Amino acid sequence: MAVIAAAIWFLAHNTLENMRVRGIQSGFGFLAQPAGFDIGESAFAFDSGEPYWKAFLVGLSNTLRAALVGIVLTTILGTLIGIGRLSRNFLVRGLCTGYVELFRNIPVLIQLLMWYTVLNGDWLPPASEALHPLPGIFLSKSGMSFPVPEWEQGHGVSLAGFAIGIVVAWLYRRWARSAFEKTGVARPMVWPALLIACAGALLGWLAGGAPTALEMPVRNDLNVSGGGAVTPEFLAVTLGLTIYTASFVAEIVRSGIQSVSWGQTEAAGALGLSRAQALKLVLLPQALRVIIPPLTNQYLNLTKNSSLAVAVGYPDLVSISNTTLNQTGRAVECITILMAVYLTLSLVTAALMNWYNARSAIRER
Repeated sequence: MAVIAAAIWFLAHNTLENMRVRGIQSGFGFLAQPAGFDIGESAFAFDSGEPYWKAFLVGLSNTLRAALVGIVLTTILGTLIGIGRLSRNFLVRGLCTGYVELFRNIPVLIQLLMWYTVLNGDWLPPASEALHPLPGIFLSKSGMSFPVPEWEQGHGVSLAGFAIGIVVAWLYRRWARSAFEKTGVARPMVWPALLIACAGALLGWLAGGAPTALEMPVRNDLNVSGGGAVTPEFLAVTLGLTIYTASFVAEIVRSGIQSVSWGQTEAAGALGLSRAQALKLVLLPQALRVIIPPLTNQYLNLTKNSSLAVAVGYPDLVSISNTTLNQTGRAVECITILMAVYLTLSLVTAALMNWYNARSAIRER
């Protein structure tokens, strides 16, 4: 620890001394200055007159949005493909194998550029001629527009009801698990928990006056206005990261299931369990202790790979940092902010997954 601390001190001191000799300004005071540039996609309002620190927050929110959506979609898609790799159906098994071998062997940057090219290709019309595949949905080179609820007090009550429903669902799962350990009678956990959470949201929605107003997107002579929208850049980043990382997650799930001894599968069959029941009640619970550690690595990789979004013009943290660096010349400070943010995101992700890994560990009696 002392050697590492001394090395860090030496590098920092040497950097500051070289900057002083060359007359390069240093410090983070520039964060309070007006940014002087606009951001094309933002989760909250931002204009060029606002300070650099708020621009970094916009970039961070865009990075988190792409990473969180990608993690959820990657987990679902990767799990399904990993299970499909073990299917008895030759066609399903072959398609899942082909998916893995294709997408995990193409660099993620090339996949991002490919999806961006597809979403900006000639097969999509301009916004003034946007496709209308479903009611309220418009698809064009400018992205996808969709209806969003007009915020009212009833929506807040619905969210509160949903939160209460989640607490009740958690209590139900604890009771069901305790009852199973005492009686050996397995009670359904997933669907009742989902129904309880949804029922809480529905009751809150009804108690709040059942608001139904939607802000619908409208196509005009120039573009599509109103409603919610996602840009082609966001779609390209999300699709690229999800499809690429899911190929690795699929192999993790497949190997985790196959790490469980074949005797467990035979025992489940001897008890009369179907393949789906054996997978859910016997194999996956034991495979989780093998799956979670490498799955954590893939979540970390996806979050860090989101920094490649700058290649398709998505205004993530790296893009905002590059623009700030070019305007202010504060290279060391901008790179330090990037390093600190990605280090924090990685440590938080690892801490959450380590907690879940400890919760999922098989405890000997």
